[in-house]
This record gives sequence, C-alpha cells and structure tokens, in this order.
Amino acid sequence: MYADITIKARCPDPANAEATLLEHGAHFAGLDIQTDTYYETDYGKLKHRQGNIENVLIHYNRKAAGNASETEVLLYLKNPGAETIAQICGEQRVLMQVRKTRRIFFVENVKFHIDFIESLGWFLEIEAIDLEGSLGKDLLRHQCNHYRDLLQIEEENLVHVSYTDLLQYS
Repeated sequence: MYADITIKARCPDPANAEATLLEHGAHFAGLDIQTDTYYETDYGKLKHRQGNIENVLIHYNRKAAGNASETEVLLYLKNPGAETIAQICGEQRVLMQVRKTRRIFFVENVKFHIDFIESLGWFLEIEAIDLEGSLGKDLLRHQCNHYRDLLQIEEENLVHVSYTDLLQYS
C-alpha cells in the first residue's frame, strides 16, 4: 500500500538547496508551474493539481508524525479528463487555489520540491515515497531525516501546516 513521509520547511537559500541536491546525485525533473485547486470534502483534502509536469486529482489526508507528516491517499488519478474532474469535483465548493512554481528533483524514491509561492516565499519539501508499501515507514522517516540533515534544515524553518493554511492566515 502507498505510503509517504513528508517534511516541509521554509527555504532561505533555494540556490544552495538546489546545488546541494545536485552535488548529491539528484536528478532535476523540471520546473512545474502549478495551480492547485482545493475542493470542500468531508474528510481530508480533495485537490486538482494542474501543471506542465504534474496533473493529478488526489483525495488525501495528512497526519502529523513528529517533525514530518504521513499521507493517507484515498484517490490518486494521473492526468484526469475533464469529465472525471466534473464527476468528482463538479458539485464541490472550491475552497482555495494555490499557485506556485516548483522545481522537482529525485534521488531514487525521494522527491524534492523547491517551491516559490507569491506572498509566502520559498519552501523546500522532502517527500520519501513508498509506492508499493515494500520499504516501510521507518526507512521513509530515516530518508527524510537524512536529507533534512544534508540540506541543513533548521528546526525553526520547519512548517507543519499546508500552503492553504499559510495563505489563509497570512
């Protein structure tokens, strides 16, 4: 079963974060210009991400897990068609849109985002992903902590809420 552990932090020096990732073998997947539309739902979050790299419809719930968060994925559709989006989201109220530029990197099963959000600034996300449930959450936590140390993410820069929460309360 799919699992992921994520760490999100403010990123005071995105150029240094990118250089560190590349020095340690990260593959740059590209620059994605994304609009995330969040819809009202009874449980978790329902999000339609539209980007030039990533285009997904996802229903998920995040739970705090120490300095990271665990994601429970209820629905994940890559490149959903307009009819599918209308069927799932059409009756739901739009809560918010988040627009960002996202630089995407990978090292094996670990995905990194260097995000810029207007009015919020720069962020770095480390997402250790277990697509089939064969790696285990302990390894995912270890990977997140390893890259947190490598990228010298300070405790005070950790962010434990979503971009929607940050935008709503900024």
